Amino acid sequence: MYSPADDHAFPDERVNDVLERIHQDTEIQTYLEAQNVNPVDRMRYNDHGAKHIEIVQHRALCLYDLLKSAGVEFNGARQQGLDEADEPVIIALAATLHDIGHVIHRDDHAYYSLPLAADILDRLLDEFYDLSDAIRIKGEVLHAILCHHSSETPLTTEAGVIRVADALDMERGRSRVPYEDGGRGINTISSRAIDTVSLRPGEERSVLVEIRMTNAAGVYQVDNLLKRKLKNSRLEDHIRIVAINAREDEDRLVERIEL
Repeated sequence: MYSPADDHAFPDERVNDVLERIHQDTEIQTYLEAQNVNPVDRMRYNDHGAKHIEIVQHRALCLYDLLKSAGVEFNGARQQGLDEADEPVIIALAATLHDIGHVIHRDDHAYYSLPLAADILDRLLDEFYDLSDAIRIKGEVLHAILCHHSSETPLTTEAGVIRVADALDMERGRSRVPYEDGGRGINTISSRAIDTVSLRPGEERSVLVEIRMTNAAGVYQVDNLLKRKLKNSRLEDHIRIVAINAREDEDRLVERIEL
């Protein structure tokens, strides 16, 4: 979990101020509740609301911190002439707003998120930045929001972090692969097979993502969700994924798989 009070491998004062402002913003918090109605209540899919956003925020900032600790370079803010301190701001805002398009429809929600997020960013960024920097940060946030959808290719490392962090919300049935509540298809079964997801410094690569499964069905989830999101994320060379079947009371066909 990301904690503002901890020491980090990046300047964190600015992003911590932005996070505090996000948590106090009534419009944003209302969106995070309302965006769950279409996928959950009307389509009987899994959670895409406030809890999902909280998890993605934490995963994204923790992943960013590990990558920065390993010396991975980020190009989004830098190429816009912004400060290093703006990198986590871009990540935090994109993590917060990437799914608000669900209030319109789940299908193509990444595209619907863009105009809604743009309006919020116009208001919010004015409190922290002058017009020039606000426009540049807005563009980077919208790019990251768009590219969390696997059909679009991230052009910045910041956007890649959002893409991967979105997929890391997969513990105990929280997969980003949609499934119908109560269903028994492979998406449902494999999603519920994921027990825990942890991030830590890697040895061969910058970050190790360790996924503990309750049975081998979880491999489908890892392969069809996380591996797909990691592809073309700009982070393939920096993240190692290990999935472990932790169940002891079965004839384990799969004990460990590395991606």
